[in-house]
Amino acid sequence: MRFGYSPRCLDHDTGPRHPETPDRVRAIREGLKRKHGVEYVDADPATMDEITAVHETDYIEELKEFCANGGGDWDPDTTAVEESWDAICKSAGLSQWAAESALDGEQGRDTPFAIGRPPGHHAVYDDAMGFCFVNNVAVAAKYALEERDLDGVAIVDWDVHHGNGTQDIFYDDGDVFFSSIHEDGLYPGTGDHDETGEGDGEGATMNVSLPAGAGTADYEAVFERCLEPAIERFDPDLLLVSAGFDAHRHDPISRMRVSTEGYALFTDRLRSLCDRVDMPIAFVLEGGYGLDVLADGVAIVHETFDGRQPIDPDEDVSDDVLACIDEVREIHGLGEK
Repeated sequence: MRFGYSPRCLDHDTGPRHPETPDRVRAIREGLKRKHGVEYVDADPATMDEITAVHETDYIEELKEFCANGGGDWDPDTTAVEESWDAICKSAGLSQWAAESALDGEQGRDTPFAIGRPPGHHAVYDDAMGFCFVNNVAVAAKYALEERDLDGVAIVDWDVHHGNGTQDIFYDDGDVFFSSIHEDGLYPGTGDHDETGEGDGEGATMNVSLPAGAGTADYEAVFERCLEPAIERFDPDLLLVSAGFDAHRHDPISRMRVSTEGYALFTDRLRSLCDRVDMPIAFVLEGGYGLDVLADGVAIVHETFDGRQPIDPDEDVSDDVLACIDEVREIHGLGEK
């Protein structure tokens, strides 16, 4: 894979004991040292116009001034320093690079993965939250729609937390299909099954809120029975993955039971979907706070595109997850399966 990376993203200093630390990206790069076919690419930062295409201008101007004045705690979870503004713009720009590279045909072993930080999927239209200031995947999707004249973009968010910011930005936009699979009741407490979009975006948001303890087989069943048929029906021109790795069984801030091998399976399913419908794919880093398992998760995505075949899980889908799947399929008119 080709990884979008900039040392500027390390300058976003969140302080001691904060889970969203520069060491996350350092750990990813350390883990990739042992892998073949890894290439790093820098990219231009996103411009103010590109960022305000998905965020309120007053909020972004306030955020820029906040950083220029030395930063501090925007809220109890979300902190910045003076250098954070450049990291924020660079992280969004790396996500744009990933989308553009995918659309330019960089697939297979050259599939792009932006490993910028701070992450973005909790950043709503007019505010920062949950470690996130600018919604990187939203900036990338909007950029692709406008600059490449696409008819539609799909976003799959497999972070353990609901991508409430991405949902907020595109909730009434029929050009973006947003799907999130996340732990029920976890921060930020949104993402119920009946949140499906409104106006032009009605039906273009799919939330699958799973009970704590869901594992690899449970997630894979959701991909197979909910996300994939819904994306095929939407027929987008680009698939973006909000790739958080905090549903891993050893992540310190979630209760899910996904294995490292699970991320290989999810990657393979989405790659196969894109091959079937001739659609490019790109990845954008979100969460993941156990450094070893984060590094292993990103590495297994790379290995999957490098030719490694994933191993199917030796476990059954739980009855609770099957009930979730049935409910989501009914809400979205996917029939019985």
